[in-house]
Amino acid sequence: MSDLKSTGPQTADAPTPEDAFHEVAALEAKDAQEDIHDERVKGPVLAADGTPLKRSLNRALRMQKMRAMMLIAPLLIFVLITFIFPILQMLWRSVENEIVSQTLPNTVIALEQWDEKSGELPPEDVYAAFVKDMKVAVANKTHTKLGTRLNYEQTGLSSLFRKSGRKIKKWDPETGGPFKEKLIKVNKGWGDVTTWQTIKLHSSPITAGYFLNAVDMRLTPDGVAMQPENKQILLKLFGRTFVMSLVITFACIALGYPVAWLLANLPARSANMLMILVLLPFWTSLLVRTSAWKVMLQQQGVINDTLVWLGLVDDANRLVMINNQFGTIVAMTHILLPFMILPMYSVMQTIPPSYLRAAKSLGATNWTAFWRVYFPQTVPGIGAGSILVFILAIGYYITPEIVGGTKGVFISNRIAYHISSSLNWGLAAALGTILLAVVLILYWAYDKIVGIDNVKLG
Repeated sequence: MSDLKSTGPQTADAPTPEDAFHEVAALEAKDAQEDIHDERVKGPVLAADGTPLKRSLNRALRMQKMRAMMLIAPLLIFVLITFIFPILQMLWRSVENEIVSQTLPNTVIALEQWDEKSGELPPEDVYAAFVKDMKVAVANKTHTKLGTRLNYEQTGLSSLFRKSGRKIKKWDPETGGPFKEKLIKVNKGWGDVTTWQTIKLHSSPITAGYFLNAVDMRLTPDGVAMQPENKQILLKLFGRTFVMSLVITFACIALGYPVAWLLANLPARSANMLMILVLLPFWTSLLVRTSAWKVMLQQQGVINDTLVWLGLVDDANRLVMINNQFGTIVAMTHILLPFMILPMYSVMQTIPPSYLRAAKSLGATNWTAFWRVYFPQTVPGIGAGSILVFILAIGYYITPEIVGGTKGVFISNRIAYHISSSLNWGLAAALGTILLAVVLILYWAYDKIVGIDNVKLG
């Protein structure tokens, strides 16, 4: 019995895994110290050319990185020139306002001593400085550009600067004074306190005026205020753009999901034929497709004629489906539908049909098997298609311009107007910057809620 007891497990003296770990660590530290000692005694390991091996490996790694950088350099330069640089230029133009201070440098300095809240006109020295600056501006033909810039803030200043420039051109800034009475005689606008308030308020090289105008606000001597009620249109356009883009996105989901399911589950021959029909709009011009909808939706168009022929609509009460929000939603849903179908189809194609069969074999109904097994696996495709359609929708302007009329246009149509017609590029840049910021915020929110890593394009 004593022998049996002595041969039992002796837990107090037995080695543990932790002891083995410490022993291995001690051996590794000893080996490392020996390697360092050997390197100090024998010198560093050399490569074939006689240079230290470590330096040679680092040089080879640098060369490899440089070759990789040279391969992607053309693409990087292309992205910088065509994408990054235009965005940075847009951001700068949305706050840049150097034309006032550069064209009227003496006037801006003189106006610093004038209290714009007093309700009184500036003193004579401001008018004298203005005439001196205008003399140079007329010679350089920059006074009209200045008038155009200030006309964005106060209507009528463009013609005021243009007409006054012709008279001031003949004056002598040194001996032609006093200029206050002379300018007011040339045009009564120079006797309006609002004119000088506008010049002073917008004389800073960096301005928030464009962003204020973009949200129906303006800068006044008393601070920031709302625009007059008849000018408050941009916030309405922003709201309309996002609401209609969401409606278009949900319409594309509702129409595209069954089509994507058919593509993923039909036999190959039938699925290929259906895929050709889905891709067919890509082979047709966007302008042609939009114009076709204009023909179909108008009161004397194909759809109304068919409804009248079927007796569903009276000839005297034809449906108004064009030049409104309905026409924009219908046309844009048709145009953007393939961008929703393709991501959903590519995800559905990877879902094994055996999952549904397994769910049904366990007692699930068709609806339960679809909703709890199949649908969750298609969410990444829905997410990818929704992001794609929504971002494309808020930036569209050709289709809303043709079929939207005055009630179905987007904020992008206003941006295009300020770029091509009113030439108010600062306001257009501010509107574009706000649109970009909102899209990034929505993208961030989507990433937090759904997770951008779950989005799949196939």
